[in-house]
Amino acid sequence: MLIKEILSSVAIALTFYAFFPYIGSILKGEVKPHVFSWVIWGITTLIVFFAQLAGGAGVGAWPIGISSLITIYVAFLAYLKRGDIKITSTDWFFFISAMSSLPFWYLTSDPLWAVVILTSVDIFGLGPTVRKAYAKPHEESVSFFALIVVRNGLAIMALELYSVTTVLFPAAVMVFCLLLVAVIVVRRKALINS
Repeated sequence: MLIKEILSSVAIALTFYAFFPYIGSILKGEVKPHVFSWVIWGITTLIVFFAQLAGGAGVGAWPIGISSLITIYVAFLAYLKRGDIKITSTDWFFFISAMSSLPFWYLTSDPLWAVVILTSVDIFGLGPTVRKAYAKPHEESVSFFALIVVRNGLAIMALELYSVTTVLFPAAVMVFCLLLVAVIVVRRKALINS
């Protein structure tokens, strides 16, 4: 069990290590995150954390829980610093989808449904970021998303119980962040060579 606690601790440390420069960039006005996207990600990640705990994830869920709190803080900063606060109908769709997971969880008494819905919403929520990264790859941070990939890998290894409920969210975020890193790197090279 000690190895699980160590892996979880390293994943939490990586979470802070990934977010601190990002938060610093927001405070300096260099990065202007979309407030509603970060609200959605904060809420979905927080609910997944509770669903993972209910599903027996143990200490492996803590990196996701810490990440949810920091993500909600980023949403707060985005609002304070007047990042992109335009809310579209697509934003509302993702928000309503995220909130719809709670009744499913309540009605089925199974956290798996909440995790499946929230993972889908979270991944769809990456769509605007992928679009932006493709168009403006120098405005996204490769290191931030790469650290999230490593953090989620460690969080998965730290899980005390492996099931779809406990693994789906961190695995999906890990894979899609890896794809996002690839998009950023390929697009940066393409722009240099053009």
